[in-house]
Amino acid sequence: METLRELLIEDYEQCMELWGNTEGMALSDADSKESIHRYLVRNPGMSFVATEDDRVIGTILCGHDGRRGYIYHVAVDPACRGRAIGQKLAKAGLDKLREEGIAKCHIMVIEENEIGNYFWAKSGWSRRDGILLYSSNT
Repeated sequence: METLRELLIEDYEQCMELWGNTEGMALSDADSKESIHRYLVRNPGMSFVATEDDRVIGTILCGHDGRRGYIYHVAVDPACRGRAIGQKLAKAGLDKLREEGIAKCHIMVIEENEIGNYFWAKSGWSRRDGILLYSSNT
């Protein structure tokens, strides 16, 4: 049986291993240990891991900008899927956002990520059309 708890920077290596082995997950320089640490400090108590026997089997990065919530890197070990771990992680993040007074949350899913798109659609999230995402390096 899995346990949900706050994601700590000490979990970073196990999280990176899971993310790197998750089909459809895109990683970048923004996923460095330093960047993830800043994210966790900026959004304390809002990101979670699911663990089993001290092994990270699921993750969610969750935070907000004071107006909207954002979720990143929801991943569940393929051997542990089908146990509603992803749903539990999403609920934990949304509950924390609600406690912070955040009424709406977004997640960006890569268009070709069939598993992720299926999960979010099945979980009752609405796909937004007509919004384009632009990025720039600072």
